[in-house]
Formats: sequence, C-alpha cells, structure tokens
Amino acid sequence: MMQLEFALDEAPPRLKPGQGLRQLALPGGLLWFSFVRARRRTLTILVRHGRVEVRAPRWTSMTDVEAFIRDKESWIRRRLLEARRAPPRLSWREGEQLPFLGENLRIALRDDFAGVRRAENRIEVSSRSSATLLRAAVLEWLFVQAKEIFRERVSVYAPRLRVKEPEVRLSNAKTQWGSCNAHGRVLLNWRLIHVPMRLIDYVVAHELAHLRELNHSPRFWALVETICPDCRAARRELNRLEKELPEI
Repeated sequence: MMQLEFALDEAPPRLKPGQGLRQLALPGGLLWFSFVRARRRTLTILVRHGRVEVRAPRWTSMTDVEAFIRDKESWIRRRLLEARRAPPRLSWREGEQLPFLGENLRIALRDDFAGVRRAENRIEVSSRSSATLLRAAVLEWLFVQAKEIFRERVSVYAPRLRVKEPEVRLSNAKTQWGSCNAHGRVLLNWRLIHVPMRLIDYVVAHELAHLRELNHSPRFWALVETICPDCRAARRELNRLEKELPEI
C-alpha cells in the first residue's frame, strides 16, 4: 500500500491548538491529515510542506469530511508528489549554485572586500560572513537587483502599453508572480530575479496590461501579446520553473 503522507512509525507533526491528527484509509494508501473545525462555510484541503490539513465548518459530519477527502484523493496525491520533488533548501556556503536571471551563479567567498557583487559566473561575498549573515547579505543584494531590473522593465513597457508608469514594489507572495490593483499599484515577486529576462518581461507585461483591463478577457491577452507574443508559452515555462527554484 502506498503511503500518501508519512510513515506510521514517524513522529506526527506538531499541531497547533484546535488541530487533531487523523488517518483515513484510501484506495491509494493511508492518509494522515490534521483536522480543524472553524467558523467557515465550506470544506477545504490544504497541502503544504508535504502535509495535509483539512478545515471544515463546525456543523460538518466526519462522514461528509471523509467523503470529501476521498473525492479529492487524486488531487491530494499530485500535490504530495510535487512537494516530494521540490528542490532542496539552499545551503549557504561557498560553491552553492544560485539561479540569477536564468543562469546559475556560484557563491564565492572573498577576503579582500566587504559586501556582495557579481563577477562573471559568481556571486562574490565577504568571507567574514557566517551562514546567517551570508544569506542576509545575498538576499539584500537580490532585492536591490530585483527592484532595479523590474523598474527598468516597467519604464520600457509602460509607454508601449500607453499606461502611466506605476509604483512598483516587491512582493514575497508564495502563489503569485505579480499583482495589480485598481489604484494602479503593481507588486512583482522578488523571486522573478531567478528566471530569464524574457519571463520577467512576460510578468511585467501581464501586470501593466491590467492597468487597462483589470480582467483576463480577450482584450487583456491581446494587450499582453503586443509585448510578449508567446505569452502562453512563457506562462507555462514560468509555472514549470517555479517548481525548480530553490527554497532560500
């Protein structure tokens, strides 16, 4: 029988107050899940960090909860398998590879300067940094690079889409590459700094097009295609790369 969650002889996950750990035998295997009743109207299943959480309205019977889980077994299986294929967390040490604009740059420690800089295929960092300080310094450098590059691309494409150049801020969202609200503020995920420039351009075009069409209508996609003719292929590639980026 395939194990969907974690082995029975492993210690169960630490649970928050109000959560209970349950198991359910499914055709594909034994599923462990944390269960929460809350003031909500619908049942929902969350799969995060390789673990399953089920949230239910207070009045929902366990029979209905289990039926809902059985109906979603294929979806749960896919999400758990995706989590297991996720790239490992980045180790902050010399020689580690960090994706930057579609290239892998090697972290190199140097003792002749303080700070962070790019040098050909390397990100050079002061050797006086501990692992914690190394991570903080490189992240700060990535944020600076992201702001500069995103603002430069926005300044290029805003006139082409005949929109006012918006305020651009960095986002740390887990599920969105970008967003735009009705007030014209654009948020771009700093992790885009990992992917090739053509994919950054796609996300920028996507969000700027929302300044004219705050929807995903045919008119909206026609605007995006004036900047990124292969936008659908770009979207597929971005979704694929998202699963390969390191956890840092």
